[in-house]
Amino acid sequence: MTRLIAATLALLLTCVSAHAQDATGPIQQVLQEHRDTILKSSRTTIGPAIDAVADSGLPQAQAVLEAWSDKDMWLREADGLFFRAEKAEGGYALTDFDSGEVVGVVDKDALDQIKPNSGIRALIGTALVQFQLKDPDPRRRQDALTSISRDPDQALLKPLRNSIEMETDATLKAQKLRLERLLTIGYDADPDARVQAMADMSGDLGVDVRATLNPLVATRRTVAQGGVPEGTNVAAILKPGSDALSKVAAYDMLVAADLAPPRVTDAAIRAALEANITDGRVGGVAVQQLNTDATRRTAYITLAEAGTVPPFISEDEVQATLDEFTFYDAYFDPSAQVTDAANDALNAIKLKVGMNQAADLTLDALSLASIYFLAAIGLAITFGVMGVINMAHGEFIMMGAYTGYVVQQIIPNHTVSILVAIPLAFAVTFAAGVAMERLVIRWLYNRPLETLLATFGISIALQQLAKNIFGTQARPLTSPAWLDGALTLNDVVSISYIRIAIFFLALFFLAVFLFIMKRTRLGLETRAVTQNPRMAASMGINPGRVNMLTFGLGSGIAGVAGVAIGLFAKVTSELGSDYIVQSFMTVVVGGVGNIWGTLAGATMIGFLQKGIEWGNPSNTLAAQTYMIVFIIIFIQFRPRGIIALKGRAAGD
Repeated sequence: MTRLIAATLALLLTCVSAHAQDATGPIQQVLQEHRDTILKSSRTTIGPAIDAVADSGLPQAQAVLEAWSDKDMWLREADGLFFRAEKAEGGYALTDFDSGEVVGVVDKDALDQIKPNSGIRALIGTALVQFQLKDPDPRRRQDALTSISRDPDQALLKPLRNSIEMETDATLKAQKLRLERLLTIGYDADPDARVQAMADMSGDLGVDVRATLNPLVATRRTVAQGGVPEGTNVAAILKPGSDALSKVAAYDMLVAADLAPPRVTDAAIRAALEANITDGRVGGVAVQQLNTDATRRTAYITLAEAGTVPPFISEDEVQATLDEFTFYDAYFDPSAQVTDAANDALNAIKLKVGMNQAADLTLDALSLASIYFLAAIGLAITFGVMGVINMAHGEFIMMGAYTGYVVQQIIPNHTVSILVAIPLAFAVTFAAGVAMERLVIRWLYNRPLETLLATFGISIALQQLAKNIFGTQARPLTSPAWLDGALTLNDVVSISYIRIAIFFLALFFLAVFLFIMKRTRLGLETRAVTQNPRMAASMGINPGRVNMLTFGLGSGIAGVAGVAIGLFAKVTSELGSDYIVQSFMTVVVGGVGNIWGTLAGATMIGFLQKGIEWGNPSNTLAAQTYMIVFIIIFIQFRPRGIIALKGRAAGD
């Protein structure tokens, strides 16, 4: 009778369970099939349950996995069904995974929370990637790609490949294709597929490509008795005593692997002998005779033969032991096909990186040359054409930078403020240059030493005036938003937009200078007064007026250079001091009195300084020192500069 009742109850429970399962939706049925595995919540056995949900093809699968990962999935103990549960008044509100509707509120005691550990959540996160890669929101797809690139894994390769065909965004599709190639290189089980992916990416200079390839060519140094074990992917066979592996290091490897007894050091020999002195002798040798390595070694060998101390390993024994073993570097990756392809790809990338680094260095040198040229154009006029040694030229650059700063305090729009600051800086420094020429310079023509001292004093006075007005702290001169960032050609070659703007600004002022000097009356009169002021005066030209305007022109261009330089350099009272030396070097090296010489001088100094900095990147001060030494030597051989004046102008 008891057995009959038990069988009836079991049948009723089975029917109820079957009826409940028939009443649930498809995603609930998947969960019920793996209920025991889910409740066990073990990382080693949970994989099939996660895969069943992820591969079900049901639209509710993503919501189930997310709730599971967030510990929001609960089991109702009454019927064993899974729900999403949230705190509510009177208990927890249960949401059905299939319908998405709230089916009721129950007490917490009637529920069992599913708490996946960190390992299980990692597996769920991997399974969720396939849904995130196909999410309708492009931002979530981008987030998924970013997550994969930061933490790549073999399990992510398949869902990534499956999402490529249905990707509608061209940018995201390109990212997926590139990321798929990288994951194929690192994790695909087919060596041919990995080799093909390396061939596809061999011309890519991205850092992530090299980061993917480098682990494939990583090696471990090991030793084997006799020959190399079969199937080992050997990178190099090492000979003890070579540059790659010294005999000491090779024998230490054997000792560390318990393949050879340790060698006895001189200190250990001394300690052993001291510990075994008996009646003034040790190992049959008098203590007084232990004053050489040979006698100490003889005494120690005697003790070793008696078993008192560890055995002594001679050089011949070391060599004989080393001859029994093979030392080699082996790749971690077992496939020689893969490692050979990785080495070929890295060599190809290394060549392209070197070429692109040369291109990047050239761009940096041209950028620096344009800065020096822009700073030296004004000096090329005042010193190169007029012969005035103006030590206050740097302070005109500083005045231009401060003019830009003041304009930005009045006009908050950075684009408009720069457009206003450039002509205003020219006007301010032009006026300052005219005043300086009228008050000081015109009394000192043809007196270079007095001119140098006077302008040097003016430079000190202008620096102190700037400190009194603006203080000693650096003032910001902010570039417009459209000059932010850099033009990036690849992961190696880039140049900031500010440097590009300065490059074209320098070319513009070169054209302006040439136009003024070759196509205007001021240029004609300037050349005439420079070559022969008395003859020019006899022809009706006013030398004083020409000198005033020419000096003002050079000062005005220096002010514009100050605005440009202030966009990337700190605007302080010492700003001009950083460029006065380079400006004079640019004019002198290029050739005094020749604008093309100034351009050539700026180019040579820019390339020279960047080349020295490339050879010694940790010490820019040393680079400037080497550059000055080189220029001194250069002037000894070409005192008139790169492009020297010819004819009567050269004699003058």
